Amino acid sequence: MIYNSFNNPGLVKVLYFLKSHNTEYLSGQDLSDVLKISRVAVWKHIKKIKELGYKIETKQKLGYRLESDSEKLLPWEITEGLKTKFIGKQAYYFDSIDSTQNQALTMTFDKENNGAVIVAEKQTSGKGRSGRKWESPKGGIWLSVILHPKFDIEIATLFPLASALALSNSIEKTLKIKTELKWPNDITIQGKKVAGMLVDASLESNKIESLVLGVGINFNVDVKQIERTLKGTPNFYGVTSLSEHGKIGMPSNLVLSFLTELERIYFILSAGETKEIIREWTKKSSTVGKEIEIKTGKETIKGKAIEIDDDGALIISENNRNRRVIAGDIIHI
Repeated sequence: MIYNSFNNPGLVKVLYFLKSHNTEYLSGQDLSDVLKISRVAVWKHIKKIKELGYKIETKQKLGYRLESDSEKLLPWEITEGLKTKFIGKQAYYFDSIDSTQNQALTMTFDKENNGAVIVAEKQTSGKGRSGRKWESPKGGIWLSVILHPKFDIEIATLFPLASALALSNSIEKTLKIKTELKWPNDITIQGKKVAGMLVDASLESNKIESLVLGVGINFNVDVKQIERTLKGTPNFYGVTSLSEHGKIGMPSNLVLSFLTELERIYFILSAGETKEIIREWTKKSSTVGKEIEIKTGKETIKGKAIEIDDDGALIISENNRNRRVIAGDIIHI
């Protein structure tokens, strides 16, 4: 099942009208007259709306009334009310897909897709950093964002950290749940991973052609199921779900907040104001100031995390000398 934000106009018209009149019953004839569609079309749209998870009360001789919205991240639930300039203005929904990241990468060639969001209810082959699999069952928020930025390549390396900052901010603003940032781009709660970021960049002639941001959020997932799958894998340090830490409401509220915050931070980076991002990220960091062990692939470094530099690399003090690390897996000692 695939939906996007610019198809299904009849269904969306019926849905929006029900939303705007959710305190009253609307007959099929009322909807037919107002929306200029046949009663048969109204009935078909109502049936599909119910199938998509919206609760509609039907009373004989009175008509239809919308009781509650769907929890699915359907395109119109993302684009409706979104006050961004370009991020999220186009949205695509898949009930199941191998990877939103793979889908997004096939769409980057078209500049019209700048800011487009691809969402999946579940992923069968979700992608994590360094080619790892990301467990993506129903109940999570799995999405990718296509971007064609104008900032320099040097700034692009800071983008994953900036995106993690955007998500951390939006979780705290929307759900009032305190989060921390574990270098390079994990979001944690009480030391356990709740979300992560992945960025695929396409570069040509020292210029950024596109960035595809992959986001995985354990919104309301079965943590024990994920732990059974991941326990014993390298660098696993625990997993949690936002639903374990407070009232989470509709996932669309968090996604709207995140896309808004992501665009704010995107424009800060575009203006070259990297120090503001670094300052904000450091305040939330669970890594800076800690004794850590980091595996870079070639070696293992032990020392104290001092700071991140202008392009997001981690500065580590090891045996009284500073080491600069651009990628690796961290263990907090």
